[in-house]
Amino acid sequence: METGGCKLAFRLCLCLLWAHGIAAKDLVEVPLRVPEVPYKFTIDMEAAARMRPQLMAQSVPASGAYATGNGVFETLVRHVGAPSAVKLNWQLRIVEDDLLNAYSSPDGTVYVESGLARLANSNPGLWAAILSHEIAHIVHRDWARRYLYQKSLERKGSAAIVLGDPGVASASWADSTKLSEDMGLFCRQLELEADRESLMLMARAGFHPDFVPALHHLLHALGNGTSENSLFSMHPRWEERDQELGHAYVAAGIEFEHRWPEWYASPGGNPPILVFAEEPTVRKTGAREWEVRISMRCQNLAGAVQVVLGGNSIGEKTHLLARLDQHPGSEEEIRQFTGCTSLRTTITFPLADTLGRRPSERTDIYVLDAWGSVLARADIPGRR
Repeated sequence: METGGCKLAFRLCLCLLWAHGIAAKDLVEVPLRVPEVPYKFTIDMEAAARMRPQLMAQSVPASGAYATGNGVFETLVRHVGAPSAVKLNWQLRIVEDDLLNAYSSPDGTVYVESGLARLANSNPGLWAAILSHEIAHIVHRDWARRYLYQKSLERKGSAAIVLGDPGVASASWADSTKLSEDMGLFCRQLELEADRESLMLMARAGFHPDFVPALHHLLHALGNGTSENSLFSMHPRWEERDQELGHAYVAAGIEFEHRWPEWYASPGGNPPILVFAEEPTVRKTGAREWEVRISMRCQNLAGAVQVVLGGNSIGEKTHLLARLDQHPGSEEEIRQFTGCTSLRTTITFPLADTLGRRPSERTDIYVLDAWGSVLARADIPGRR
């Protein structure tokens, strides 16, 4: 969110405005050393104090329709330990701009934009997935760590970095290609760290960690972010998150089951249906015939899911309510049902196109639950 020419330094990984992503398979990343925040470091808190009046004026309390979010926030905060060097003012605010984003201030205030808040609606697990990530950034003082890392790059002397006000986003500083890559890697590292901590925080507080990948997959299905690769990206791609957080999902799941043996009785209730969809393959089988195959794995599923290979208009439909059952299927949509019971379930769509169009020119694949809610989206090769 822009505030008088400044942006808050740390937006959530679910940010609609991030332009690029990088796949783990495309780069072997060597972890960078994350600087420790000195005990008496206060620049981040001073910047938060300067930004607070504008941020408060542009947001509203999380009450009324957002009461579920506020209740989840209070539950999560009770299970964290605040940094000893600073005093935090924990608060949840809603920014009514219809965007799918959330971000935090170093002072302990979390801002969720109304599009994302409405997407979470009354689902406490989705709210926990959103808020726990931002709480992790605050507790680890990631704004300060990023600032200190920028200063360390400046001291290297290999490029000029214009930092200005600590609230100014990274796009405002000039640097060399190498330093841009380093900063991108550093920020992606912080995002994954916040993801890991958020999973354990959710488990302690009674929200199943499976809500985190469920939220990631839903946002990917809504087109929030792109599949384009970039060394300079500040956020990992959704696919990278699934790969990098695999062990963390398992560990947090064990912790949740230990603390909450009766899942339904936990604050977040039973875990959501999860679908991990692989990249589809397209094979030409005739002059104007194609075959599209997609493999996927499901968790927490009782019943069946619907796999939809559809026209480009589906992407626009999902932006409305993340549901497809409220719209009549077009002649270009093909739907199949599967119990998705094996470790690797493969669905095949045979296509005959009288216009000779390659499927990737017109289609994506969506996976829906029994109520028509979108669980996952897979990009047909060629659309990247």
